[in-house]
Amino acid sequence: MRYVVGYQPDQRGADAVALAVAIARAQGATLDLMLVLGEDAPYIAANPDGPRVHPEEQRTLTAQRQALALVPADVEATFHVRHGHSFAATLIEAAVEFEAALIVVGAASNGLFKRYTVGSVANALLHASPVPVALAPRGYHRTDPVERITAFIGRREGADAAVDVALIAAGRRNVPLRFVSLVELDERGDSGENINAAHRHANTVLTEAARRLPAGHEASVEVAHGRTLEEAVDSLDWLEGELVIIGSSRLAQKNQLFLGSTANKVLRALPVPMVVVPRDYERAESHPLG
Repeated sequence: MRYVVGYQPDQRGADAVALAVAIARAQGATLDLMLVLGEDAPYIAANPDGPRVHPEEQRTLTAQRQALALVPADVEATFHVRHGHSFAATLIEAAVEFEAALIVVGAASNGLFKRYTVGSVANALLHASPVPVALAPRGYHRTDPVERITAFIGRREGADAAVDVALIAAGRRNVPLRFVSLVELDERGDSGENINAAHRHANTVLTEAARRLPAGHEASVEVAHGRTLEEAVDSLDWLEGELVIIGSSRLAQKNQLFLGSTANKVLRALPVPMVVVPRDYERAESHPLG
């Protein structure tokens, strides 16, 4: 299993590598660290021959050394240099070529620690990637294996693919799985039925999960509510090694991502990494998240 990691020699690149290591660890997954240069960049070879090195080549070799130094010895990683007009498109091309299970990138931040705003690369990926995309919040440096997976559930189209991926990933890693249903309270105070419906649906999902997970596997469900979705997310407890999985919008084309309004609100409030799964992700059984 392979994960494509979007790398640049900056904080976002380091965040992406750390998250990729955390997800890949103990699963035998390998990392393909991708440095994408502009199409007019003079650098071509990753290992130029001869003693004379062009300044651009030197910068790239330095980036290679820095990137690989971020990967611990128990995780296999390969550094690649590619030219492309679009960073996101080049990552997608590599993911398709390598039959990767995941693309990992660092998300831009609005300045609050471990809060997101989606930058241009992540935004492009979230509109076009045929495989799940993992977003690392700013300052993410934890490389220990994932401790728990939280899957946001709902009744809209696209949620089932995320639940499938979460079930497979949690089962293979033998980590607890938590299902969360978010309810935005009605300003008029008439939210009782919405909360009850969320509980009924969440318990149905949990019952199905218990049937599919190995015997004795820890699984739980929570219904979080607040005046806003952000407030609902803030009310949840989070582990340091948490990973959130969410489905993409029903507006997405089949097998592609699109971050809808609900996921965008969740993203802004999350203090932990998030994986967005394409609608109707057909390869979930054969290419889960490790």
